[in-house]
Amino acid sequence: MPQYDIVIIGSGLGGLLCGNILSKEGYNVCVIEKNRQIGGCLQTFKRDNVIFNTGLNYTEGLDKGQILNRYFKYFGILNKLKLKRLDIEGFEIVTLDGKEYKLAQGHENFKNTLLQDFPNEKEALDKYIHKLKTISNFFPLFNLSKEQANIIDTNLFNESAYGFINSITSDKKLRNVLAGTNSLYAGVKDKTPLYIHALINYSFINSAWRLVDGSFQLAELLADSITENGGVVLKKHEANKFIIENNEIKSIELTNSERIEAKHFISDVHPAKTLQMIDENQIKKAYRKRISELENTMGMFTLYITFKKDSFPYMNHNHYYFKDDDVWTSDYSEKNWPENFMFYTPAISKSEIFADGAIVITYMKFDELKKWENTFVEKRGDEYLDFKKRKAEKLLDLVEQKFPEIRSKIKSYYTSTPLTYRDYTGTVDGSSYGILKDYNAPFKSLILPKTKIPNLFFTGQNLNLHGILGVTIGSIMTCGELVGQEYLIDKVRNFSD
Repeated sequence: MPQYDIVIIGSGLGGLLCGNILSKEGYNVCVIEKNRQIGGCLQTFKRDNVIFNTGLNYTEGLDKGQILNRYFKYFGILNKLKLKRLDIEGFEIVTLDGKEYKLAQGHENFKNTLLQDFPNEKEALDKYIHKLKTISNFFPLFNLSKEQANIIDTNLFNESAYGFINSITSDKKLRNVLAGTNSLYAGVKDKTPLYIHALINYSFINSAWRLVDGSFQLAELLADSITENGGVVLKKHEANKFIIENNEIKSIELTNSERIEAKHFISDVHPAKTLQMIDENQIKKAYRKRISELENTMGMFTLYITFKKDSFPYMNHNHYYFKDDDVWTSDYSEKNWPENFMFYTPAISKSEIFADGAIVITYMKFDELKKWENTFVEKRGDEYLDFKKRKAEKLLDLVEQKFPEIRSKIKSYYTSTPLTYRDYTGTVDGSSYGILKDYNAPFKSLILPKTKIPNLFFTGQNLNLHGILGVTIGSIMTCGELVGQEYLIDKVRNFSD
């Protein structure tokens, strides 16, 4: 039976980052992945020779001295990534009632750009940036501070994103612009906490980037670093059951009955699915019940478009388009679907002038897919294919309102639903961003790295924040449980200063 210091279940970003960190520290690490391709939401695929991302569309904070730049230096991957910075004067464009509003990079630039459309809202925009900065500075791992935030005692988690934005301005249009990218976290008007909005938006305002030629390069670099440090990454190894002795995990049993022993186990799998691998008598019912009943974020319907050669321009920004005057659209009605979309052209090295493809994303409730929930990808039948075709054409009808000639430029298109996402990435019900955070009961969905089993730890987007930066910070928290968080922060700081 193979034996390791650390076994990591799942090779998503969180699992690979933990493997990178702990293998650097001399631990004998084994990452196991059930699929043929590593990476989770970092996976890419090709259609008609066009590279498409499955989850990571763009990232943040990679300029010199910024937080993700410093973390990536420590991981040893920053200078190996192919990066392209999005337009500084407008990396996001939010379209409301046919008018475009630009979101710019840099605090003052962000405010001054919006003041061109909202000249009387300087006070509101000052309050907005100040609040985002205050919240970001509160979290030590966002600024590599040694000081520990008193998370349990703070009221920070009890504030609503929707409520705060409404409190700083009576201008409905500005409210919608500031919240216009809330699909980045599957925002829910009466649930999403302000800290989720603040940490994500503040990081992107600092700087926004695309990974050129796909996000899979990040997964490959991290996997290479693990093997270079003496660890192993095993594909087509699906975890099935934890073998527990004396209240500690002894080994993980795979679906082929093989067992792998380790001193510690880290799960990059959804906490509810992780607990399903533990016998009922090995963990308290109350803990299992709390985790299993947590609500997950909305899934997405995605349209992957390939273009005829040199027919559609590369756009170095993202479009968020709304057909009505409410940008909080996760609770859509099927009759009015789709109510919005996010559109972007991936960055490619072969051309900076033309795009070879585009990705269009909008919400999709899992209830629409219930009749196929027990099927697997590419085995769902003609009715499912017809369903996706109808949805794709309806979404294209809306996209045409923004890009009127797009249909004439399309060579082919492909689609995915939350079911596709579930099957390839292992997320519950194809959730886009894992567990939904709720400011009405903030600590109910708070997932700590330490579990009720002493040598089992969680990592990944289900802890407290998703996205590259959020998962990076979650990985530092997880590994800090093993090597010491202050020690780890010191290492990152000293390496990147």
